[in-house]
Amino acid sequence: MSRPEGLVGRDEDFAAVCAFVDQAAAHGDALMIIGDAGVGKSALMEAAGSYAVSAGLRLLRAIGTQFEANVSFAGLHQLLFPLLGDHLDQLGAAQRKALRSALGLQEGAAPDRMAISHAALEMLTRAASTTPILIVVDDLPWLDQASGLVLGFLARRVAGTNIGFLATARTSEEGFFDRSGIRAHELRPLSDASSEALLDSRYPVLNLRARRRLLDEAQGNPLALLELPIALTSPHADRTVTGTLPLTHRLQAVFAARIRGLPARTRHALLLAVLDGTGDLNVLRYGEQGSEARDLAAADRAHVVSIDGAAAKVSFRHPLIRSAVVELATDDERRRAHQILAERHADEPARRAWHLAEACTGPDEEVAALLQEVAHANLFRGDSVSAITELLRAADISPAGTDRSSRLAEAAYLGAIVTGDLSDVPALMDAARRADPQHGGSLAGAVAGAYHLLNETGDIDNANRLLVGAIEALPEPGDAHNKTLVEALYTLLMVSFFGGRAELWPAFHTAVTRLRPRPPHLLSILAHTFSDPVRLARPVLGQLDTAIDRLHTETSPARIVRTAIAGSYLDRVGDCREPLWRAVRHGREGGAVTSAIEALFLLGNDAYFAGRWDDVQVLTEEGIALCQAHNYSLLQWVGQFLRALVATGRGDHATSGPLIDQMSRWAAPRRAGLVSAYAWHVKSLAALSCGDFDEAYRCASAVSPAGQLPSHVPNALWLIMELVEAAARSGRPAEAAAHVAVVQQARVGELSSRLALTVAGAAAMAAADHDHRDLFEQALATPDADRWPFDLARIRLAYGERLRRANSPSDARVHLSAAAEGFEHLGARPWATRAANELRATGMHRERSATTDSESLTAQQIQIAQLAAAGLSNKQIGERLFLSSRTVGYHLYRIFPKLGITSRAALRDALADLPDNEAGTDSPD
Repeated sequence: MSRPEGLVGRDEDFAAVCAFVDQAAAHGDALMIIGDAGVGKSALMEAAGSYAVSAGLRLLRAIGTQFEANVSFAGLHQLLFPLLGDHLDQLGAAQRKALRSALGLQEGAAPDRMAISHAALEMLTRAASTTPILIVVDDLPWLDQASGLVLGFLARRVAGTNIGFLATARTSEEGFFDRSGIRAHELRPLSDASSEALLDSRYPVLNLRARRRLLDEAQGNPLALLELPIALTSPHADRTVTGTLPLTHRLQAVFAARIRGLPARTRHALLLAVLDGTGDLNVLRYGEQGSEARDLAAADRAHVVSIDGAAAKVSFRHPLIRSAVVELATDDERRRAHQILAERHADEPARRAWHLAEACTGPDEEVAALLQEVAHANLFRGDSVSAITELLRAADISPAGTDRSSRLAEAAYLGAIVTGDLSDVPALMDAARRADPQHGGSLAGAVAGAYHLLNETGDIDNANRLLVGAIEALPEPGDAHNKTLVEALYTLLMVSFFGGRAELWPAFHTAVTRLRPRPPHLLSILAHTFSDPVRLARPVLGQLDTAIDRLHTETSPARIVRTAIAGSYLDRVGDCREPLWRAVRHGREGGAVTSAIEALFLLGNDAYFAGRWDDVQVLTEEGIALCQAHNYSLLQWVGQFLRALVATGRGDHATSGPLIDQMSRWAAPRRAGLVSAYAWHVKSLAALSCGDFDEAYRCASAVSPAGQLPSHVPNALWLIMELVEAAARSGRPAEAAAHVAVVQQARVGELSSRLALTVAGAAAMAAADHDHRDLFEQALATPDADRWPFDLARIRLAYGERLRRANSPSDARVHLSAAAEGFEHLGARPWATRAANELRATGMHRERSATTDSESLTAQQIQIAQLAAAGLSNKQIGERLFLSSRTVGYHLYRIFPKLGITSRAALRDALADLPDNEAGTDSPD
């Protein structure tokens, strides 16, 4: 029988209980399912019961409950009641009397327990003689004493019958049932993969941080996984440093049971341990009140905590026990505990401030200011999630007015630009405006609002106006110590970048230049290398490289990502790879989601230029999924651009075509110049790959006109060779030469080894015939040229094409073969086809690799291909073969990748390479 759909991650456990049922039906058997509370014992037993019924067994049930624990034989009555009508009268008089008395069916003296046990066994055996029986008892330790003793007797005597006995009990929980001699199956927590599968099946739209926290808290407990999302949707679920979550009634019933019976002093010690959150026993051995540590001994015996005296550590047996401890305490008890802990952490400002805040009963500006300082310190070291939590708590205890408003607004913008909480921004901004209607959070609110505008609607111009206006309205717009101002400038940088228009940048540069005593170092580097790298980057390259070298000790995901961004147009992302992966892991674990997205796309950028195109697909898939989960509609275009580049390079126009259209349609009404540049870039490469040089020139010059490197258009650096090759091959030698001249004059080749390669390659492509050999050889000799395989293969292809046209076929073959090999390694099928076609023109036929090898063509596809190669249009082919022109187009769409080509122009040569028995020899006419 297949595992029930809802029993996730329990294949082996289900198989074990099914095997037990089969054994019990044939020969009798007993099994205990033991495990922690909420681990799924009842669900597994229910599945076993369903399997038993489907196998033809009769089910008898009993459930141990606390309110019947003192009612003698209550459990036995549940179990045997279905049999009484048919089988009680079949028993002998003595056994019948014993059972009737035990079950309260007649008056009389209390019978002997052994007589009751034998009578129950006899009744079950008689009933099972016609139909095998499975007894299932849930929560066995909660059975009344009399029933527990009788069932223990029965369970050890089912061997040799057709009776199965299956019961559940919590680990380490004892009752009156004697387990000795009865086999046990331990049900362990779900694996990480199964926990994720269960969570995804029931709550597929949880945001990443909530999902990560839930998985950490639940620790594989299925009940917790199914119930905790209710608590995690609470706006206050992340508002405690100790990390305790509010429990649903079901969870509280499960995890609070052991705590209620503990002495008051032990519960107080547990509360201190939970709210402290360090696990340090020394906190409970403080001064004259050190007996609190000793008070935990009772909790240790009750399996609530585990105490390691040698290491002076206390740990809770399950995270949700901590939540239960907090919920069972009164508000006054919690506040008093926080006050005690604030005193004991007097030398730790962060902990002291938090505990003081939690002990507050009303507004307290002094404590709120302390907690805000702690939030800024955490933000500086990269713990943005804690910073937001602390800012929100500081706002809670702030008096109404400007300070409360600014703290709410700061939490809003951190949520927007760091943790991915865009959906919380409107509510927090409304709260900020209510706290101070006149200012409404001022600059912090403008940052949050701008980021929300960018990603909700892509409204770049209004986001820019909002930020610039708020910065200009500051009393001291040049205060470099104003952290909110600095964050506003980082946001303005990205607004100007995505706008992709030179007129957006002056306000940013003016604001950075007037910062006193000086702009923050990283902001200054970004202002030079990211805004207009052609004109501004060279003087700060040394500073950039030093900043990158220091990333190995950097803990802030935001600074890691910003440093990598500073080097992104200067081909230094590869030097940031390990720190960027740290930022990704931080986001995956519930930290800075925005930084994780940016890190994934930066890693994808590096992978594209370094020729690891398969990695691009993996990296961008994760980043785009995070964008969609957190509604970062603008940021996702960076990942879609990289996807489109690889798809175009590999001839996957079914993927790249729609992406190009989506980028163009989205960017145009929003004046998102960067996204438009992305679309033009991909279009240019697509045209080049199939030899349409006029179209390639049109697309590349839409970003960077020939002979110009427009101000504040960094993407022009990615299209140097594209523009020059397209100009040279489309009969525009003057434009090609002009662009090489302006690039060389700007000393672009000095910015990175890849730019040195592309500038040298462009110069060779634009050169006159008598100069091209030396220039191509110089390009190929560029240091580290092999780091950039796609660019290198394109230069080899262009060199080989020039050599073939100069009647040097043997020299051409060397470079064309190397180019084809490079393209095939990348999976760049259209480019490999270009190289293979040139090789054929030199008289050399290169065997197609697995990348370009074709599948067999059908007879009809061969006919269509031959007619198309002969120059017939789709309509003419359709008329000859009695097909619609649309059907002909569809067949050609399927034929091209089978032949490893991308255009009709390559059909004749591709068909000539096919074996005679495949392509045929007859003329299409």
